[in-house]
Amino acid sequence: MEILGKILGSPARVKIMRLFLLNSKNGFSRKDIIKRSRVNPSVVSREIKLLASIDFIKRHKTTWFFNSLFKYAGELDRLLISSDTLDIKTIADSFKKVGRVKLLLVSGVFIKNKDTRVDLLIVGDRMKRSKIEEEVRKLEAEIGTELVYAVFDTKEFIYRLDMYDKLIRDILDFPHKVIFQAKELSTRVLKKA
Repeated sequence: MEILGKILGSPARVKIMRLFLLNSKNGFSRKDIIKRSRVNPSVVSREIKLLASIDFIKRHKTTWFFNSLFKYAGELDRLLISSDTLDIKTIADSFKKVGRVKLLLVSGVFIKNKDTRVDLLIVGDRMKRSKIEEEVRKLEAEIGTELVYAVFDTKEFIYRLDMYDKLIRDILDFPHKVIFQAKELSTRVLKKA
């Protein structure tokens, strides 16, 4: 994100552009853009004005929409969406202080696979749900789209894994990337995968 922010002028611009590119069929009010991108209101106003001036976005009443006829839409999509969404270290660091994380797995938007049920799986103990939600919202602002995520305590995850729970099977049987896995889960998950 830092490199793209420097190339494109600001990290705020990258966040807002990703928001529109990943949600090209949706419209956003100025208030929605501020909330979803977590960018300062005055910066959002400046970026909206700039993006509208180059026809990246169009306004209809009080709502802004991505301009699907924008000349460089394909190139920007490849640069901002198809390139690595976030590096592994950023994702791992996001969840260091949410509790005792035993398994952190990404899928979906993180690996450019739209055919998955979740984007993020977090397994652990003594986890603070409010802190997890806060970190997920921060990641959503960086990425530009809402994340589908699942959180399980270790006992429940192991139970579901042993019962061949459909959600757990759908996550583990399809493309995913393990960010962190505790030793006590590694042999168990690998056996069932």
